[in-house]
Amino acid sequence: MKNITISREEENQLKRQLEKRTDFEAQRMRRYLAMPDLTRTPGSPIAQIIDKVKQIPAFKNLDDISIPEIVPTKILFDPFNMPPGHPARSKSDTYYVDGDHILITHDTVFWYYYFNHPQIKKRIEAKQDIGAICYAKVYRKDEIDRHHMNVFHQFGGLYLTPDEKKNITLEDLQNVEAEVAKSIFGPNVEYNFTPETFPYTDPSIEMNIKIKDEWVEMVGSGLPRKDVLKNFGVTGYNGWAFGFGLERLAIVSMDLPDIRLLWSNDPRVTKQLKLGQKFAEVSKYPPIIRDISFIVSKDFVPNNYFDLIREIGKDLVEEVQLLDKYEDENKFGLGKGSYTYRVIYRSPERTLRAEEVEPLQAKLYDATKRQFNAELR
Repeated sequence: MKNITISREEENQLKRQLEKRTDFEAQRMRRYLAMPDLTRTPGSPIAQIIDKVKQIPAFKNLDDISIPEIVPTKILFDPFNMPPGHPARSKSDTYYVDGDHILITHDTVFWYYYFNHPQIKKRIEAKQDIGAICYAKVYRKDEIDRHHMNVFHQFGGLYLTPDEKKNITLEDLQNVEAEVAKSIFGPNVEYNFTPETFPYTDPSIEMNIKIKDEWVEMVGSGLPRKDVLKNFGVTGYNGWAFGFGLERLAIVSMDLPDIRLLWSNDPRVTKQLKLGQKFAEVSKYPPIIRDISFIVSKDFVPNNYFDLIREIGKDLVEEVQLLDKYEDENKFGLGKGSYTYRVIYRSPERTLRAEEVEPLQAKLYDATKRQFNAELR
């Protein structure tokens, strides 16, 4: 396995630009980028998954590529059949550093860097087999609950062989994915495959594993589309590709009650974070609940509001619930609506005090008014 590291010179320049900005979006992105990459943090169960998966025979001869976390929008979306206007490119779901650069939303962007690497170009010209794995921290605006964060980790894989050498089938892909599942959950894990649809593979499948008599989605995968490979200048090849989120697998493996625990520095927590070992809660600390109601324009984007709550409450916010949403033109005015959210503050490590939460909630009231031009109710 050969290590390939892509230059981060452009990313570092963009980070320096972010450092000069004082707007809230820049502050958030700086904080998210500064969070550790748990795939490369010794002792993290996320890194434990990486270590296990990298040992399977199918990956023995694949390259290991490390990519930037800030990339041009055109290479993150365009070659993967996600043109302008595609929902994945929406600013309500993604973090734009500027008009042309974005925090990566999927690690499959490694295809671009891999195919354009000088050594790989030579191997393609020589009609050799090529392939790589990539694991990275990725970013998407999302809801707030105990199983979702807007910063998480993905693992992706790609293998291609010349058409004249072999025709890769879905069965070949399924065999690889079975090895991935067994490496994480043991040789007796139950799994199945269901049809799926992805923009850059066809046919596509989803692998599911059985945990406590329930089927859990594990891996999205398929055979890379010829037209997508052509977008990267690769023709005359076929193969398989897959990608999966790592947090979900870690949570399932340890029966973890809260995704925030994966980032914990509390020794009572970290000593328990081992794959396959059931997590015993340190304590179920009581929540502190606060509601906020406001009137705002109809173009209000909830994911942006969740981002604000995350920025203010950080890891003390366990969940945000929408209690009420309605429109009444006579009461609120044209093009406006009312929202009521419940913010549940709870630390996974200690008991919160009301005097800690009140300043956070007051800050949320103020920021809601200023950033969203909202009228508090």
